Amino acid sequence: MKSINPATGELLRDWPEHDETEVLRRLELAEQTFHSWSRTSYEERARLLKGVARVLREDLTGWAKQMTEEMGKTLAAAEAETEKCAWVCDHYAEAAARYLAPEPVKTDASESFVRFDPLGPILAVMPWNFPFWQVFRFAAPALMAGNVGLLKHASNVPGCAVAIEEVFRRAGLPEGCFTTLLIGAKAVDRVLESPVVRAVTLTGSDPAGRAIGAKAGSLLKKTVLELGGSDPFIVLYDADPREAARIAARARCINNGQSCIAAKRFIVEEAIADRFEEHFTAEMAGFKVGDPMDRTTDVGPLAREDLLQDLHAQVQRSLSEGAKLRTGGRRLDRRGYFYAPTVLDHVRPGMTVFDDETFGPVAAVVRARDAEDALRLANQSKFGLGASLWTANAERAKDLAGRLETGSVFVNGMVKSDPRLPFGGIKTSGYGRELSHFGIREFVNVKTVWIR
Repeated sequence: MKSINPATGELLRDWPEHDETEVLRRLELAEQTFHSWSRTSYEERARLLKGVARVLREDLTGWAKQMTEEMGKTLAAAEAETEKCAWVCDHYAEAAARYLAPEPVKTDASESFVRFDPLGPILAVMPWNFPFWQVFRFAAPALMAGNVGLLKHASNVPGCAVAIEEVFRRAGLPEGCFTTLLIGAKAVDRVLESPVVRAVTLTGSDPAGRAIGAKAGSLLKKTVLELGGSDPFIVLYDADPREAARIAARARCINNGQSCIAAKRFIVEEAIADRFEEHFTAEMAGFKVGDPMDRTTDVGPLAREDLLQDLHAQVQRSLSEGAKLRTGGRRLDRRGYFYAPTVLDHVRPGMTVFDDETFGPVAAVVRARDAEDALRLANQSKFGLGASLWTANAERAKDLAGRLETGSVFVNGMVKSDPRLPFGGIKTSGYGRELSHFGIREFVNVKTVWIR
């Protein structure tokens, strides 16, 4: 495994993969630790998880630099991500006992109730784009529920994977409570086949999700899949075009445009489309692209060279299909994997940037006749992760929110995850939920207890 700085293309470090013997040792340790960890009290788990939050905050910039150097997000964004990881630890430390409290049920028994017991070691197959947050939003609820975590991180962020394990070690969690496996994608099946692993969660691409889902299904192991997205950002005629455009640009370029919940298809009512497009293009063109360590930078590099090549190919195909280029559409002439923030107008269904997910700062502007046409276009996607809806009419917003085929709808705001709210999608964006009480209950044994 190699850590490569995407801002320079320079090799940071080679990381040796764990061999089969080391993987088996770590799996056995996780299983042993589970038997003791699952019997600890919520109070003890909460104390340790609060310690994890403290460790993250004590070296906020240090952890952030690890992310920035390895996958290219701006330092400011990486610091915010680290703080969010501390927040999710605090949240579950404070809320887990309430989320998992036994629920009494009236039956013909003298007493009956539902309790929520841990499952065992849970495998997390995680992506590079939010290399800390994706892991902690799984780990915090899983650990508070009494499970232990096994991490198979993306192969281009091994440094982040090792750093996360170090966070838990510094916080005083027992060895084996959270374990990193430095393995490639081909080794995941062997880990899944181990009787130690009781369930798996994956955040990643549609093909990766299908592969993990199929393998786990053949083994009858529970899965949660959070996959890709092509989120619609719908602007109706009564919205403020300038404010909508300002937030739209931020929603597209968050994390250098490499986010499953970044807005990607900007569906605008025709009556307001020209004004929105003018403001939106100006916002996108005005972003400063450059060194992610520079605190004045808005957009950093893409994470890898192959990702940049794929993104540019999508833009070129869309232009050949009839889209109109308003700004960007090119690689920047500098070392590293930098792509200019791009706006494509007059995009229609059937074009590459409408039908496929784009992972980078490329926006597709789609013109709709009216609100119903905008809804139709928004739902005309194989994805169903999130949606943003802009209108001054609250009742119309509620009606449309109920008809959007997504896992979340944010009205007059950009889609974002929050530990207090469930997160996940439908259609090929996956299934299951993370965060809130829904997330912590994904990996527990929902057990009925009936007493005569």
